[in-house]
Amino acid sequence: MNSIRKSANAEVLHRLNSGDPVLEDVGPAIEVLPGMTKNTILASGPPIPWTDYVGGQRDGIIGGAQYEGLAATPEEAVAKLDSGEIVVASAHEYDAVGSLAGIYTASMPVFVVRNKTYGNVGYCNFYEGTNPRRLNYGTYDQGVKERLDYVHTVVAPVIRDAVRAAGGIPLKHLMVRALHMGDELHSRNTAASLLFTNEVIPHLLKISETQKTGVEKTIEALTADNYFFLRMSMAAGKCIADAAHGVEGASVISAMAIGCREFGVRVSGLGDQWFGGSLPSVEAKLFDGHNEDEITWMGGDSVIAETVGLGGFAQAAAFPLQAYQGGSPEVMVQRNRELYDITVGENTHFKIPYFGYQGTPTGIDIFKVAETKIEPKLDIGVAGTNGEQIGAGVVKAPLICFERAVTAYKEKYGE
Repeated sequence: MNSIRKSANAEVLHRLNSGDPVLEDVGPAIEVLPGMTKNTILASGPPIPWTDYVGGQRDGIIGGAQYEGLAATPEEAVAKLDSGEIVVASAHEYDAVGSLAGIYTASMPVFVVRNKTYGNVGYCNFYEGTNPRRLNYGTYDQGVKERLDYVHTVVAPVIRDAVRAAGGIPLKHLMVRALHMGDELHSRNTAASLLFTNEVIPHLLKISETQKTGVEKTIEALTADNYFFLRMSMAAGKCIADAAHGVEGASVISAMAIGCREFGVRVSGLGDQWFGGSLPSVEAKLFDGHNEDEITWMGGDSVIAETVGLGGFAQAAAFPLQAYQGGSPEVMVQRNRELYDITVGENTHFKIPYFGYQGTPTGIDIFKVAETKIEPKLDIGVAGTNGEQIGAGVVKAPLICFERAVTAYKEKYGE
């Protein structure tokens, strides 16, 4: 490795390690996302034109237009999207990340997480609840609308008031503790959700006299199935990773994302270009009543977790995942250990108890991936063609993305 690349990669690793995410506020997307407009809809994945969206992600965008009141019917939504009256953009272009289809509309409440060390902000919208039929899984119907309304009018305002009463809630120490309690902060957020609830309850009590019913319902949402924290974890990962982007000469990944057509990566030293490849295969454990023929792809930015050393890169910290997405402790350990061969170092905060509190492998190097042929392992939820979550599993980021990035790196910086 040449000295410039080595020094640049060391700087990226330092930034990934020193990021300090703090939940600063909650607000409607149009108020907190720079550049957001009332007729803009954001989706997950690398940027693509509206005409390229297919399947559940396309359906989610159409549903988002209806939910926002931009169109009364799917047909009207399509016409306005085709004409450009409704604009679609990648969430990443707005410093945001989206789960699965990743649909944001102007009125949706958003977590605002600031990287206290570097000052930049990452955003993620709210978890829709336990029902498997959700807008982020490409479904929009009356039930979805009612659940979105519930989150937006009951849960989000209470969380907003509690966060403001707290003066912001630091997230990193919660994430560190959660890793020591069986989470990997992607497909498992059980400990993190409970730790966050514990952190926020004193502030909920401050507002409970005036919002008693809302506080009670919010606590129910926080503890319903322990996935509430995922969206905060995603926003935290985004603001950590973005602070490590733009380091001249660096060959480390600063973002990964799944679209409805391809997988993509972005490299710290290669500007805002995305390098795409085919959609990955998945090893999944499906819920009862579902089969592999139903599996479909509709996007997903939650792999920002793996970009910063969490998720699949901390799988050996989360043995309970075997009950949810399959595998075994032995497989989890083997997967996790080989990822040290494709990263530039270890995380100084996120650590794996089973490995003697060794830091998680952090900072995916495109050259190491291309040379070793070891593909990054990513934990994901699995979407079905009928518009709901049908399971969970592990995917491998396609090697071709990293090989294309290596080619571009050599073109820019030389051999």
